[in-house]
Amino acid sequence: MPRFLHTADWQIGRQYERFGPEDGPVLAETRINTVERIARLANEQGVDAVLVAGDVFDAQTVSDRTIRRLFMAMQGYAGLWIMIPGNHDAALAESVWTRAERLEAIPDNVHVALQPGVLVFAEQHLAILAAPLTQRHTYIDLTEWFEHAETPPGLLRIGIAHGSVQGILAEDIDSPNPIAPDRAERANLDYLALGDWHGCKRIDARTWYSGTPEQDRFKSNGAGQLLDVSIERSGSEPQVTAVAIGQFPWLQWHQQLDLPSDLDLFIEQLQQLVQPSVLSIALSGHLDLAGEQRLHQALSRAEAFHRYLEYDLQELRLYPTEADIAGLHADGYLGEVIEELRQAQQGDAAGTAREALVILSGLLRDRQSEGGAQ
Repeated sequence: MPRFLHTADWQIGRQYERFGPEDGPVLAETRINTVERIARLANEQGVDAVLVAGDVFDAQTVSDRTIRRLFMAMQGYAGLWIMIPGNHDAALAESVWTRAERLEAIPDNVHVALQPGVLVFAEQHLAILAAPLTQRHTYIDLTEWFEHAETPPGLLRIGIAHGSVQGILAEDIDSPNPIAPDRAERANLDYLALGDWHGCKRIDARTWYSGTPEQDRFKSNGAGQLLDVSIERSGSEPQVTAVAIGQFPWLQWHQQLDLPSDLDLFIEQLQQLVQPSVLSIALSGHLDLAGEQRLHQALSRAEAFHRYLEYDLQELRLYPTEADIAGLHADGYLGEVIEELRQAQQGDAAGTAREALVILSGLLRDRQSEGGAQ
């Protein structure tokens, strides 16, 4: 039974400037590491081929070193690799692919389809109908010729393309590089391997987006996976299994904290994340000073554990209780200042007032600690 892995949108060479000099380079390096994991998985599972449906590279301008490192990362699987260019690495007259050829960086077991056509691999029982992008944007369906393409009898007809299935994805996603939603049926394909959509998505039983194997945005769309595909014989329905392969999940949380139990639950959820992730957290509601201190301790621990953590507390208000104020010994003038800052959180300067409350309470706690140590 022929079996292959379907992956796409590796975006090798992508940069993450927004994450700064500590985390950005690590996330970029992770994409190379993920290719190494794909190669190991292909080798361990003994698949017949790995199909990479476009956007192998993030840009035409990646360095020669990055090109070489990518193909070195694939060495863990000595079987058949089949790649097509996508919109980020289109097969232009002069492209990242022509540089890779000049560098002699592409191994013999890696087949890059720079022009549309049928690639026959009789030993693997595969006939690959490849529709590479030869420019960044097209306005015609480059898979239309699949319907008239002849392939040797007995081989699986496997299409591979990079673009947007029309009428299926969100309206703002439908864009240049269109693909007909019923292409697999009309072209009598056993499977159509697609790239461009960064999430894992089933279009129909024979048409799938694998998504990017290393998540790169805060969307819950099945990114961070590849597809393990088995097809018994020509005409049989593919057996498709999504396999988690990514190293860092990207998680985006929006949570309301109104009760002490809400904070307890949030901290518990944070502690239950056992895989280092890229986290974006926005909190709203209100806390007392004791709760605020617990929150920052939990965020500080999470910041040390996870690959990256950003949090937005602009909509989270601080409301010191009488016990808070008494515990800080903030009587007299200081007590009045705290109350004024508390009330100011209702106005236009809410964020500034909140920060001032945090700073003032911290200073008071530090003063108490110093006094206790003398």
